[in-house]
Amino acid sequence: MSYITLRTPTPGDLSLLQHWEKQPHVIAAVPNDYWAWEAELQNPAAWREQLIAELDDRPVGFLQIIDPALEETHYWGEIEENYRAIDIWIGEAEDLGKGYGTEMMRKAIDRCFVDPKVYTIWIDPLESNKDAIRFYKRLGFEFVERRRFGQDECAVYRLERINWKK
Repeated sequence: MSYITLRTPTPGDLSLLQHWEKQPHVIAAVPNDYWAWEAELQNPAAWREQLIAELDDRPVGFLQIIDPALEETHYWGEIEENYRAIDIWIGEAEDLGKGYGTEMMRKAIDRCFVDPKVYTIWIDPLESNKDAIRFYKRLGFEFVERRRFGQDECAVYRLERINWKK
């Protein structure tokens, strides 16, 4: 049986991450994101956890869990403690629609809620990304508001601990 595992990226993953961020489906989902992979892989931050998802030791995706209260750019604005936010993508288009993202998100959500103080997880897909919005709704995320982040019109969703159905 195949299953997804998560591991911390290393500097050896640099070319893979740079390749993935150039894929049309990734650009369509996060058109204005800039990842300084060289720096990020060398300098892990205490406020984020970056992970490579693997299927039987084959990298298939990336996810990032952040503490928005501590995140250095204050992307989420002034926010209370005990929240988390997740970014996720599947690296190659041929790996879309196979359930890998669902398994990745379930593992990420479980990771967030391991800390008993964390009670809400935030996500912010592009308002135009209807597939991502359906995906998050299936996982139990609920719409909060429309919000502009930089150049992006996003739909903010949240998942409360009490509503997490494994």
